[in-house]
Amino acid sequence: MPEIIATTVYRLEELSEAAKEKARAWYREAAFDHDWFEFVYDDFERICEILGVELKTRAVRLMGGGTRQEPCIWFSGFWSQGDGACFEGRYGHARGAPARIREHAPKDSELHRLADALQAIQRRNFYQLHAAISHRDRYYHEYTMAIAVERDSPTWQDMTADAEEAVTEALRDLAGWLYRQLEREYEYLRSDGVVDEAILANEYTFTAGGRRFG
Repeated sequence: MPEIIATTVYRLEELSEAAKEKARAWYREAAFDHDWFEFVYDDFERICEILGVELKTRAVRLMGGGTRQEPCIWFSGFWSQGDGACFEGRYGHARGAPARIREHAPKDSELHRLADALQAIQRRNFYQLHAAISHRDRYYHEYTMAIAVERDSPTWQDMTADAEEAVTEALRDLAGWLYRQLEREYEYLRSDGVVDEAILANEYTFTAGGRRFG
C-alpha cells in the first residue's frame, strides 16, 4: 500500500551555509536559464549595426514547428585557453559610427577605440573598404574568423598597405570584446547574490541538507 511520508522543507534563507551552497549548485546545474546570453547578443547586434557589420543569419527550428532567423554568433567558455567568440557577416563603412557608438555606450572606451580605428582606415581609403567575415575551424574565437578585406574603388585603386591588417584587427578585437561581455554576464548571473534572488523568487524549497524538494 502507498505510504505518506512527511518531510520538512526549508526556504533558502533557513538553510545552513553548507546547505545553501548545495542549493545554489542545484540551481546552477538544473535551473539556470540556457538562453542567458540573449541580452548580450541583442546588444551586440545593435553595436554591429552601428559599426557597419551586417551579421549573417541562419534558420533555427522552433519547438512548435517552423523556423526563425538567428545571427551567426558563436562562443565557447569559460574555462580553457581556446575559448572565445566569433561571428560571420559583412563589414562596410558606417557613416557617423564614432559619434553613434559613444551615444550608445558612452563609457565603453574599447568600443570607442574600435569605431575610431575603423573610421580612420576608411578615411585613408575614401570609405571604400569592405570585408567578408566567415568562421572556420571547429573552435570559436577571434582567430577562427577568416576576414577578406577589399577596396571597392571605381578607378581600381589598391587599398593602402595597412588597410587589411587594420580592418582585420578591429573586427577580431570586436569578437574579443563580445567574449568579455559574455563572460561578465555569465559570472554575474551565476553569482551567489543573483542565484539567491532567483531561488527566492521562484519559492524553491529544499531539505535540511540543501537537496531540492517540493
